[in-house]
Amino acid sequence: MLATPPIPRDVQLSLSFTVNGKPVTVVASPGERLTRMLREDLGLTGTKIGCDAGDCGACTVLLDGEPVCACLVPVAQAEGHEITTVEGLAGRPPLFDRLQKAFLQHGAAQCGACTPGMLVAATALLEKHEHPAENEVMDALGGVLCRCTGYRKIITAVLEAGAENVAPVSPTSGCAVGARLVRLDGQRKVDGTEIYGADECPEAALAVRAIRCPHHRARFQFGDLDEFVTSHPGIHAIFTAKDVPGKDPYGVIPSFADQTVFAENEARFRGEAVAIVVGEQAAVEGLDLASFPVAWDELEPITTIDAALEPGAELIHASRPRNVLTGGRVVRGDVERALAEADVVVEDEYETGFVEHAYIEPEAGFARRVGDGIEVQACTQSPYMDRADIAKILDIAPDKVRIIPTAVGGGFGSKLDLSVQPFVALAAWHLNKPARMVYSRFESILSTTKRHPARMRLRAGASRDGKLVGLDFSADFNTGAYSSWGPTVAARVPVHASGPYQVPNYRAVTRAVHTHLVPAGAFRGFGVPQTAIAQEQVYDQLADRLGMDRLEFRILNALDDHSPTVTGQVLGAGVGIRACLEALRPRWSAARSEATAFNATATGPIRRGVGMAGMWYGCGNTSLPNPSTVRVGLKADGRIALHQGAVDIGQGSNTIVTQICADAMQAPIERFDLVSGDTAITPDCGKTSASRQTFVTGKAAAMAGEKLRAAILQLAFAGENAAIRFRDHCLEVEEGGRKWVIHLAELPRDEFGYVATAEATFDPPTSPLDENGQGVPYAVFGFGAHMAEIAIDTELGTVQVLRITAAHDVGRAINPTLIEGQIEGGAAQGLGHALMEEFFPGKGENLHDYLIPSVGDMPPVESILIEDPSPVGPFGAKGIGEQAVIPTAPAILNAIHDATGVRIRRVPATPDRIRAAILAAQNTRSHRA
Repeated sequence: MLATPPIPRDVQLSLSFTVNGKPVTVVASPGERLTRMLREDLGLTGTKIGCDAGDCGACTVLLDGEPVCACLVPVAQAEGHEITTVEGLAGRPPLFDRLQKAFLQHGAAQCGACTPGMLVAATALLEKHEHPAENEVMDALGGVLCRCTGYRKIITAVLEAGAENVAPVSPTSGCAVGARLVRLDGQRKVDGTEIYGADECPEAALAVRAIRCPHHRARFQFGDLDEFVTSHPGIHAIFTAKDVPGKDPYGVIPSFADQTVFAENEARFRGEAVAIVVGEQAAVEGLDLASFPVAWDELEPITTIDAALEPGAELIHASRPRNVLTGGRVVRGDVERALAEADVVVEDEYETGFVEHAYIEPEAGFARRVGDGIEVQACTQSPYMDRADIAKILDIAPDKVRIIPTAVGGGFGSKLDLSVQPFVALAAWHLNKPARMVYSRFESILSTTKRHPARMRLRAGASRDGKLVGLDFSADFNTGAYSSWGPTVAARVPVHASGPYQVPNYRAVTRAVHTHLVPAGAFRGFGVPQTAIAQEQVYDQLADRLGMDRLEFRILNALDDHSPTVTGQVLGAGVGIRACLEALRPRWSAARSEATAFNATATGPIRRGVGMAGMWYGCGNTSLPNPSTVRVGLKADGRIALHQGAVDIGQGSNTIVTQICADAMQAPIERFDLVSGDTAITPDCGKTSASRQTFVTGKAAAMAGEKLRAAILQLAFAGENAAIRFRDHCLEVEEGGRKWVIHLAELPRDEFGYVATAEATFDPPTSPLDENGQGVPYAVFGFGAHMAEIAIDTELGTVQVLRITAAHDVGRAINPTLIEGQIEGGAAQGLGHALMEEFFPGKGENLHDYLIPSVGDMPPVESILIEDPSPVGPFGAKGIGEQAVIPTAPAILNAIHDATGVRIRRVPATPDRIRAAILAAQNTRSHRA
């Protein structure tokens, strides 16, 4: 049985200690984790639980001034000691709140889940060393993981915490866009008061635990469930598939919906839920689920793409022949003829594995029944999609479902899919009591979606003068047991597999293939990062065969405003890829010379290498409707309510969308009040994914802001060039020497309670793709290029990334600090993809076996922001979230080849794989000799 071990409930003791300077006495089990006592008993939820194993450091507190993982400290060990949590840092001399201010100023808090642990660990260092060196900062933070920032802004914030903080200056009206504003939601992240999925629940909420399949595939049969409930005091109910009111499957893409709340008769992957147990918290947590009455009959699973496609293979879903979920196709020109006539052709194959999202906040939330409706509060990237699926599951109307998104401690795509929501909604619906569920790290990794494993085959050809003439690309993606975002990956990849280059003859064909493994879903790029690993290494090989500089080869072939893409789309203004590539030239030339000089004199096993890669990424859905709706209202007190449902998962949409709306209104940003993505009070801004929120929701916010400004001017019968000054309870409008004062309290309220309201919807202009994939898949693309400098130990196979230079065309940098944070965080995830991250279903469902980059793995990152405005985006802006991760891994892999002469065709490039490739190359050379 797959379950988190029960929390021991032994003798209770009265224990006294000091917390944040105040004496505290609690009655608790001496073996209870300190994290639980702080959060559940004292309400200090700033201390986060990311793993309960000491792996992530999110729960770091000070114990007598020393940093410890509170999840590893039995509460009895705190007896008589002083504990400081993030909530107590601002009152602790001599730092007080200087460190928090430095975090805000430098953008060191993104999603905020790791921020309390980082702040506490840094405080322990700074109290001993007021001016530490960078290596001391990195050592001090080494026990705290971050998945968002790439660590560099955190390091800078700690180094500069001793400096005098500059008070943030609010920009004047109309000047918010382009300003380095601190996050509007940042203060809550650094003082520990932000509410995440596990941080809040109603009094006396019931607890929910899932019963999950321990095998990749198994039939199962329940025993006497009623007897189990009656024999376990405090257990209220067990729910299975028969208790789900809605009988239709759900899914993130309705036309491919194939998932149910619980498996029925047969489980299709290890970790699939078959039942939930609901009851009092102590009773549920204390259950030994090994005694749960279910019998498993393990069946032979299909775990590989080859096995799934084998003629006669058993179908995982009866309606999907050959276990193919769906496919994608883009064809332009005559690729066979082009490759036959090419002067140089390179053919190669690459493979990637599952990658875990590893956000620091595991999934959590609660539900409660409200009359004939249901409310669900949880961490999610897509409130309105959740609403539609919960309505389907409970067989009620969507307007009877209210989704209240909490702050999200990282998502990267996986929190687009449902996790705890169906379980808590079902329990609350049937029992008419609030129900809460918090995933353990084990459960999170076990059951949630992953990046798609890919197997990619390429043939690319070029003419003697270096021009690309053709690319033939095919790929199969392991989409796991259910569809999730498999159709999106299959559709998006053929559009992008050419890279941001002119390829006149092109064929790209993809398939998403079912297996009995954990579903693969959305993960920052929808298959494009895997594609770039293959395409950018093949382009390096073409350049080498032609004797051309690898950067100049890409510049020669870069897309421009007038050349058609592989789908026949002519992008027009805003194609900044050539500028990105050219921005790398100075460092590329210097780094290549430095590496050559180093290697020429090296006597040991260390070699240096330099690699680069380009990227492009379409912002939003592929040839599908993709609207966002924003509402903005003027209050009677003179403040402005911005209803925007773009869930901020750390990328900064709360701040950036407000900056856009403020400048569209020509209003001061400090006048704005954010209204969350609660589906009861905020229009649908679509999902937070596909690098769409700055572009799509930002555009809707600009349109709504312009409409509200026009409505205000109409109240004063003023022209569009009039100036508006926002005051408390009134507005001053001035035009041509005339001045009006509008007393807002005297105006009637509209249906939303505002004196004036404007609402706008923006849906990017795209067109469907035809049978050959020709059309307009995206209204806007983002472009970028990364360069990696590495040192590699050729005897051990270990790689150290020394520096990353990243140039990105963002159209318009709405907030440069937040954009740099996205680039650095994306570079960290790309580094992990290249060198260390691979999830094997059934193994390593924790953060000490599954490795992500720590602070010591991340080099300095130089971000170069190119602003080639999009005529469609708000103030010319494009997205950046996905773009930042895509070129890092191929740049590192190309650098490995540059240093060693070997290609790593299966990632990650772990030391054993690198060493094996080096040995194989040496053996080949010795045989030739």
